[in-house]
Amino acid sequence: MPTQPLPVPREYTGMCDASASAVLDDDHFVVADDEDNILRVYRLDAPGGAVAEFDWSAHLGIGATDAHPEADIEAAARVGDRVYWITSHGTNKDGKPRPNRRRFFATDVAVASGRIKLAPVGTPFRGLIEALASDPQLAEFEFAERARKAPESPGGLNIEGLTATPDGRLLIGFRNPVPNGTALLVPLENPDAVLADGRAPRFGAPVRLDLGARGVRSIDFAPAHEAYFIVAGPVGDGGTSALYRWSGPTGAAPVLLTQVNFAGLNPEAAVAPPGPRTDLLLLSDDGGRIVDGVACKQAARTTRRFRSLWVTP
Repeated sequence: MPTQPLPVPREYTGMCDASASAVLDDDHFVVADDEDNILRVYRLDAPGGAVAEFDWSAHLGIGATDAHPEADIEAAARVGDRVYWITSHGTNKDGKPRPNRRRFFATDVAVASGRIKLAPVGTPFRGLIEALASDPQLAEFEFAERARKAPESPGGLNIEGLTATPDGRLLIGFRNPVPNGTALLVPLENPDAVLADGRAPRFGAPVRLDLGARGVRSIDFAPAHEAYFIVAGPVGDGGTSALYRWSGPTGAAPVLLTQVNFAGLNPEAAVAPPGPRTDLLLLSDDGGRIVDGVACKQAARTTRRFRSLWVTP
């Protein structure tokens, strides 16, 4: 059997660390960079620069003079015309507190005169860690203690996954912790009430998944497959990432998709388009990729870029 050619990634410019994304329509997707608070809209079929940019710092309550202004946006989930976003909720790499990284928020998407517009929803929620730590059914995970440790250290805390379920709930995916070698998902049952009405989060029973001792780097529900696709990766640097298909909380164990070739990407977001389309959009965290002799995140903004790849699971 002949060797299949490697898929060719596309490159988009203006940022490096593609960490969270949602497809907006047949032509556009929105993506967050975990190094700033700007939501950028790109064309799916046209590599290059963003067609729109929205700086979300003010809505997140982060000032221009803040010493540590990045919110560290790590995951997104679309429900209808609403996109929910979540930050890492972690410390910095040395375990020092970074309060700006504790946000859960949402944007409403609208198209006016052919232009994409994003509007804020309610008030960003800052108390997720406290809510997780106070829920008796989640006590074994010791979220308050973990949130004081470096996100990529053993026993640390790092949120990198978020997806909507078919019944309108959200699943929060943790890259860290990986308790007893299993990945962790926590259902959030009332996201709109949290943001629009200021109500306390209501969580469902935690879900543990065997992802080969990896955590969740991305999770998205694909309507065309009636299944979730999970990018799993190590809690820290090193190790390998993998793509899994999972039928849901009441279904069988996740299935490793060995046929998918990442083509050298460092996948941090897997996005399933709405509707009947069956392929997945993978986005690469290219902050450490060398560009003009330096790490991309340290390069001039005009030369920063990230890669994307359509794959068939």
